[in-house]
Amino acid sequence: MKPVLVFDWNGTLLDDTYALLQTTNAILDRFGHATIDMSTFREHCDVPLSLLYRSLGMSQDEVATVDRDGSAIFHDTYEPLAGKADLREGARRVLELAHQEAASSIIVSNHIVDPLRSQLRRLGIDDYINDVLAFENRTTQYKSMSKGERLRLYMQKNNLKPASTFIIGDMPVETDIARNLGLVSISITGGFVSESRLRAARPDYTINNHHELLPILQRHGFFRNA
Repeated sequence: MKPVLVFDWNGTLLDDTYALLQTTNAILDRFGHATIDMSTFREHCDVPLSLLYRSLGMSQDEVATVDRDGSAIFHDTYEPLAGKADLREGARRVLELAHQEAASSIIVSNHIVDPLRSQLRRLGIDDYINDVLAFENRTTQYKSMSKGERLRLYMQKNNLKPASTFIIGDMPVETDIARNLGLVSISITGGFVSESRLRAARPDYTINNHHELLPILQRHGFFRNA
């Protein structure tokens, strides 16, 4: 049996935390709010991003303005910054290894499919990813099926076994998904939320980079000759 590696994208595989912080500060500044530092960002970051904006003092009307027109205010700032971001430490190696071992690597994301796939091509890892489960477009972002439900249906359709499925993410939501679906949960620090928030969600494992993923997989009986 081969493992299935389910990766979050933003902040987990893609090192775009500073891109999101810069985008958040650009939005705050546009509406006359004080900008924030990384520590504050990691204590408040949540999805959908409207929760982040509200927790930082933006009004409901201001958040509605950001969401209007398919979140153009957000995407027009974020995408050029994310286009310069690299993969997180060890991510390329673990994806290469999974590909060599004929294991499945899947991305489950709150991002949008087309720009995400464009990033995979830019970074030269599109051949390592078996499937991308994400929102279809800006209009449906955060408004249609949740990440957890999308993954549940995908696992059901492809007869994936929870015991050999690992979900790796940088936010508590991935731990919640793992708990609901019976998966092995692995939280990675250095992404969108603080380590204390990650640990409070009680994942099965916490890592600092993707190099630390291999020993966990080996502990579960996979990639033993890697």
